[in-house]
Amino acid sequence: VVVGAPGDLAAQVEQCYLNIGTALTAAGGSFDDVAKLTVYVVDWTPDKMSPLFEGITRAAAKLGVTPVPPATLLGVAALDVPEHLVEIEATAVID
Repeated sequence: VVVGAPGDLAAQVEQCYLNIGTALTAAGGSFDDVAKLTVYVVDWTPDKMSPLFEGITRAAAKLGVTPVPPATLLGVAALDVPEHLVEIEATAVID
């Protein structure tokens, strides 16, 4: 959940990556274990690429990693929570 970031795609992307980092750590893994990311962006247009990368860059700095494994970007009409602009799904393989 992104609190205080309605309408801020970069902040929501950043929080998604931080949430994934927390989940990976709890499972005994890291972004090195991520095989693929799927990024769902509401009403995708190419001008949203800049805030998307801004959020990734800020999360990477906070996490101290480069969280950019193979990814698929999908534009969607809406997500389950109207205030959410992005959802990121991670598939990781942790031994």
